[in-house]
Amino acid sequence: MRDDEILTRISALVTEEHDLRGKLTAGEVTSDEERSRIKELETALDQCWDLLRQRRARRSAGEDPDNAAARPVSEVENYRQ
Repeated sequence: MRDDEILTRISALVTEEHDLRGKLTAGEVTSDEERSRIKELETALDQCWDLLRQRRARRSAGEDPDNAAARPVSEVENYRQ
């Protein structure tokens, strides 16, 4: 996945997150449904941002960014902040 594709995916996930919060406010989804989907969106966003950082780091180091790969959720979600 190229950088522009990753950024497009990030934008779509953020838009869905905002739409979901609006649906909760409008009573179109329950808070449990909203929380569950938000967690999925946040996980997908974390993976996208991680992949983008990997690509940028590889490019900066003179390596091929196309060798970067999405890491498993278990790995991305357990990073220390």
